[in-house]
Amino acid sequence: MIELLDLEHLGLKGAISSFLLEVPEPVLVDPGPATCLDMLRARLAQRGLAVGDLRAVFLTHIHLDHGGAAGHLVSENDGLTVHVHTDAAPHVADPDRLVRSTRRTFGEAHDRLWGEVRPVPPRNIRPWEPGGRSPLRLLRPIATPGHIGHHVAWLHDRDGVLFCGDALGVILDRRAPVHPPTPAPGVDAAAWQETLERVRIYDPDRFAVAHFGIYEDFEARRKELSEALSALEDRVRAGSVADDHRLAEEYETETRERQAAVIGQERARRYFDVFHAANDWAGMRLYLKRLA
Repeated sequence: MIELLDLEHLGLKGAISSFLLEVPEPVLVDPGPATCLDMLRARLAQRGLAVGDLRAVFLTHIHLDHGGAAGHLVSENDGLTVHVHTDAAPHVADPDRLVRSTRRTFGEAHDRLWGEVRPVPPRNIRPWEPGGRSPLRLLRPIATPGHIGHHVAWLHDRDGVLFCGDALGVILDRRAPVHPPTPAPGVDAAAWQETLERVRIYDPDRFAVAHFGIYEDFEARRKELSEALSALEDRVRAGSVADDHRLAEEYETETRERQAAVIGQERARRYFDVFHAANDWAGMRLYLKRLA
């Protein structure tokens, strides 16, 4: 069983998804932010489950829209294990630095968007190192750096579903264009392009993205994201530092318009009011500055 759980972040449907699997006991991939805990509990209850029934949580990465609820879940279920890339494990145990970084991006809106972030006790954390064994027989970890260096995708071997987190970008509808999420400070465009080339060998029947849904057109979307990343990198590289703010705002406006043509003005506005495309421009700018 694989089920998409719409967490309805801030009341918006189709923004952040978590995924419920039975392998064979129930586990979650990316439980979402702490602000969605009530909805997560409700989605589990609709399926006859509670947090105490979960065996494990698998994180693609530790950005708060993906893993911010993990500490809360462990506080409700002390037998829950949290599986995460070894480089991210220290930030799961002590999220203070992560929270400070997130606050720099989201400012005063941070607590309203993401809520309280609780640490996960080290005894509940199961770090995975690339090349190491799979923690579960049916769920295979795949290193997918780019969006952030510790990004991991999880492949459900039996059902052929690849849980991508942000590694395949933002896809808000089957007709919508892929948006490359490149927020500061961890994006690495070159590593991401290498990831997109490498994951071709897995050729999953379906793939799941946190923003938002489960899709079947893996190869087409993989190519589309690669092209979108290259286009954004070229565009930021060509822009002048003096005009950077204006160019970022132009990119924001164009992104919203492209998405709104498919998903509607209201949903596009509310989604990008949280996940600003201008922040993705800034992340790519920082990446290029570091290269220089």
